[in-house]
Amino acid sequence: MATSVASPGALAATPKALPNKWLVTLSVTFGTLMGAIDSSIVNVALPQIRGAVGATVQEITWATTGFVIATVMVMPLTGFLGRLFGQKRVYLACLVLFVVGSFLCGFAWNLPTLVLFRFLQGLGAGALQPTEQAILRQTFPPKEQGTAMAVFAMAVMVGPAIGPTLGGYIVDNFHWSWIFFINVPVGILGFFMVARFVQEDEQLRATARVEAERQRKHMDWAGITLLCMGLASLQYFLEEGQADDWFQSPLIIACALFAATCLIAFVIRELTAEAPAVNLRLFKDPVFASGTMLSALVFAVLMASMFLLPVFMQELLGFTATQSGFALMPRTLVMLVMMPIVGRLYGKVPARVLVAAGIVFAGFGAFEMSHFSLATGSGNIISAIALQGVGFSLMFVPLSATALANIPRERMADATGLNSLLRQIGGSMGLAIFTTLLSRYTVTAKASIAAHLNPERWEVAGRMAATQQGLMQHGLDAAGAKAASLQMMVGSVSRQAMVLAFDKLFVLAALMFVVVLPLIYFLKAAPSGGGSHEKPHIDVEI
Repeated sequence: MATSVASPGALAATPKALPNKWLVTLSVTFGTLMGAIDSSIVNVALPQIRGAVGATVQEITWATTGFVIATVMVMPLTGFLGRLFGQKRVYLACLVLFVVGSFLCGFAWNLPTLVLFRFLQGLGAGALQPTEQAILRQTFPPKEQGTAMAVFAMAVMVGPAIGPTLGGYIVDNFHWSWIFFINVPVGILGFFMVARFVQEDEQLRATARVEAERQRKHMDWAGITLLCMGLASLQYFLEEGQADDWFQSPLIIACALFAATCLIAFVIRELTAEAPAVNLRLFKDPVFASGTMLSALVFAVLMASMFLLPVFMQELLGFTATQSGFALMPRTLVMLVMMPIVGRLYGKVPARVLVAAGIVFAGFGAFEMSHFSLATGSGNIISAIALQGVGFSLMFVPLSATALANIPRERMADATGLNSLLRQIGGSMGLAIFTTLLSRYTVTAKASIAAHLNPERWEVAGRMAATQQGLMQHGLDAAGAKAASLQMMVGSVSRQAMVLAFDKLFVLAALMFVVVLPLIYFLKAAPSGGGSHEKPHIDVEI
């Protein structure tokens, strides 16, 4: 060990040179939190942005699609870029790109410029999340890995949760461009903090230089090209499939086939390349494979539930964007309280137990949501989402920590990039599936209700007569009152059909948690303390 050969003076000086882990954590969390918030903050401002750039409802979705496509393209290449240019430099460069993209988005004058600037913003955001995860894993000692992943989980999961609330407040009180401009001062502060407090380990840099030289000699352009084309096509398929009625659209069919072809070719290429850009062999580790796959499944349900509830509140309960955001805040607050606690429990309580408890809480919360109706109040919503907040905290922290427990430090950036990518794709798949089912369940429920609306039934005739009479008392003539009462009946049917569709989806979400529960068996137990491979690093730093 380094401590056995170092002089007393060197030993005395070494602790002063070590970075403060909490300053490092605060520094790198700024970027990840902003990127996570930006994945959802734009959604509530789309009507205002659409009017400003002159886009249709269909066209404005590209502002979100372009961002997500760019993000997933960069995530798996984080380790590759870190070896070539240095992990800290990659983080700083991506943070600058994200801030510049945010600044330009605020000045976008038409749809093409907005999509281009959002794409630049996504390219910057893509590397921030996996790089922070790698830095935190390398900064915290093995016994504190749960705490490190709790901090990371708060940024990744709380960001999308507070995005709609923050976005709704900004849109209601300021110009929509401030949802982008707000990133600029925070990003500048994060840049200077990372530049000042984050230090790369010399041993890791030496290993990276050797790997980088090998990569330059055998540059994997084919793998990078196949990866970018495959992921871009897959993400477009997931983002735009519902709008184009999935396989009824030739474009969607072409995207699906192209994505499958490119990604299969990419896997073959990476497993045979001399110096692969993405190290897919990491999935040979059962701890990493099981933890990453479970994270993707959990994130799919998480993103679906985060999408469904605001839509339910705004479309059916009449909440504004700000009101629905504040109604969701208790889940965020519960997660902020619970994640540090779960981080401390990790290592003391088996990961499988924590994840199982989280699945039970989250599943029960989803089941409670399946009882929502048009008479549901904020209290019912808060109790259900609080249960989910506890569940997601219990799941995400141990999954993030366990998945990376056996990964060597020099491969951490590769592993975090793949982990983030699978989680992002899982979330996109969850959104795509639940959005499609919402539309189809609504149509089915509407047809079922309409079948019982026979004018000869006394309940229907009585309801129509009462409505018509009330409208006539407010000044409408008989013909106008009859037409208006029919229209109101149709509207009531549509609203009730949507309620039934939402309830069915919430039941499905609860069942998905039940299905995931047996998969915990495949969550292989990691070595105590996070793996012996990290111990030499700790000895050097002491």
